[in-house]
Amino acid sequence: MSRSVLVTGAAGFIGAHVAQHCKALGYRVVGLDDLSGGFRENVPEGVKFVQGSVTDVELVARVFDEHKFAFVYHLAAYAAEGLSHFIRRYNYQTNLLGSINVINESVKHEVRCFVFASSIAVYGTGQTPMLEELMPAPEDPYGISKYAVELDLKAAHEQFGLRYVIFRPHNVYGELQNIADRYRNVIGIFMNQVMQGKPMTIFGDGSQTRAFSHIDDVAPIMARAPEVASAQNQVFNIGADKPYTVLELATEVAHAFAVRPAVQRLPARNEVVHAFAKHDKVARCFGTTPQVTLEQGIGRMAQWVKRHGPRQPVVFENIELRKGLPPSWNE
Repeated sequence: MSRSVLVTGAAGFIGAHVAQHCKALGYRVVGLDDLSGGFRENVPEGVKFVQGSVTDVELVARVFDEHKFAFVYHLAAYAAEGLSHFIRRYNYQTNLLGSINVINESVKHEVRCFVFASSIAVYGTGQTPMLEELMPAPEDPYGISKYAVELDLKAAHEQFGLRYVIFRPHNVYGELQNIADRYRNVIGIFMNQVMQGKPMTIFGDGSQTRAFSHIDDVAPIMARAPEVASAQNQVFNIGADKPYTVLELATEVAHAFAVRPAVQRLPARNEVVHAFAKHDKVARCFGTTPQVTLEQGIGRMAQWVKRHGPRQPVVFENIELRKGLPPSWNE
């Protein structure tokens, strides 16, 4: 029986951690990534790395032809939820059509289980705490693309028998995260700003809440999901239980760097104000372990960030719509 697995997005943050946990489980790991948001040095040692995009139909087909994958972990995506309004074509090409390329090949090659990283962005607003049995109502192109892939996986299972496990992680942070992306990863953005002596920028009044989830509470569960029989063809919220305001987060980041919290408020943007989920279902299926607290997780990430130093924020070059684009993203 094949022990080879594919991890798309393996040079990215969550993908690199999942690839590492897959290696620890004894799998032979092939990592696919176009390095648009990740870094080659993130790919764990011993992973066979293929540089390229899931949007490249011929490349994806060739990778599947060359390896008989037992499992596929699909984590390649551009997860800038707020920016997705303004990069609609890129969002759907990368996050939806790219996913379909990987699903098609998984069907053709009879992959035994397809693990997909969706998002709690599928729930939209006004549905807290977010529960798996709620009807998704995504409000931005990123969430729409993720939910569309969820629906396609269900259809692929019913038509072709492709088994899947869908996870809806939220606000995941930790070591290896790209702190240069100015459009996503608020913790990384805050840390990068602090190290450059700049104030932490907050959209609106900072009262919006998120349950910030350390990678160690997410990646190990995702890695072992294909071998858990009760997880097959199920959808799971995954991440931290306790929500914090963005202002509370800023205070925690400042504490980790031993500085006074300095904040710059920017005009509020169109975003879900409160987003946190319940995780009873994933606990029943995978068991429970003590979660990494926000203080512990921020401390760990801060130590890693300090060793690597600040990064110059990267500007997304191909904005498709500028109407309503936050002024700080239009500079």
